[in-house]
Amino acid sequence: MAPADDSEATPALVEALEILGQWSEWVPFANALDMAPRLPGVYMAREGTIGPLVYVGMAGERRGSRDRPQGIRGRLAIYARGKGLASGLGEAVFDRALADVDWLRERVAEVERREAARAKEWGKAAFVRADLHVRWIVAPDKAAAVMLERSCLDALASHELWNRLR
Repeated sequence: MAPADDSEATPALVEALEILGQWSEWVPFANALDMAPRLPGVYMAREGTIGPLVYVGMAGERRGSRDRPQGIRGRLAIYARGKGLASGLGEAVFDRALADVDWLRERVAEVERREAARAKEWGKAAFVRADLHVRWIVAPDKAAAVMLERSCLDALASHELWNRLR
């Protein structure tokens, strides 16, 4: 029987994912780019330092500048730069910011002061508002990362996540 309070279920669900491999430590999203590997894998996000698990995502072998693989670091960098507003975690974070009246009032006040920002700046502000912490697990290639992500999502089937496509 599942606990009525979903926040109570989160530690047990996250602990169940430990059997899938060696996960990194949780780090604040703002610090993740300094630590995330340029390898394919799966990442998960939670709200705050001990908040509920909210998202599970996958990063394959992306190619960056000078043909350097980007992997998990590349995926997180897209969000950190405010460029991922229409997909995955970026969309989920931005949707929640747009539903926050106080956050919107701050953006409107910026516009009224003629300090209007570009969309990517709003995306960055949405991630600050979200206060996410992330961790990851490396996979040998994109195909393995896809399978690992599916295993995580299947294990979390009863848990409410921000992922739209499950």
